[in-house]
Amino acid sequence: MLVYRLHGCSPSQVMMMVKLNADMKELFGRTKLFPVATASKSGIPNVAPIALVKLMSDDTIWIADNFMNKTFTNLKENPRVALYMWDPDSKKCFQMKGTVELKASGPDFDTMKEWVQGTKPGLPAKTLLVMKVTEVFQCTPGADAGKKIL
Repeated sequence: MLVYRLHGCSPSQVMMMVKLNADMKELFGRTKLFPVATASKSGIPNVAPIALVKLMSDDTIWIADNFMNKTFTNLKENPRVALYMWDPDSKKCFQMKGTVELKASGPDFDTMKEWVQGTKPGLPAKTLLVMKVTEVFQCTPGADAGKKIL
């Protein structure tokens, strides 16, 4: 299995995962497009809209790399990622932060490739990004905007 070694992530950061609650998981299921933010090792930010994002467990999110360039380069240098989900009807919004492991082969990669091909045949499904959620923030407008909730 090919796994990219990531820099800047201590073992303690990997172990500090949090579990999304039922409200967050319900909103996740309704979200169609996820803005995914990364930064290079030198701090240059990038955000990309990603549609093929899947909640695998209460603390693990899979993101399919089909056309990533800057995002992929950033994650090889800096494994930290943020994404958010927002529902325009309820105005609920959560931002999740975590670390990513990049997989280009192995059983999880093969499962991701089948998922992508079943959803959108013809997409390349180049790499699987396995995100471990370490923090969740409130981003719904109001007094609690920006508050860390997990």
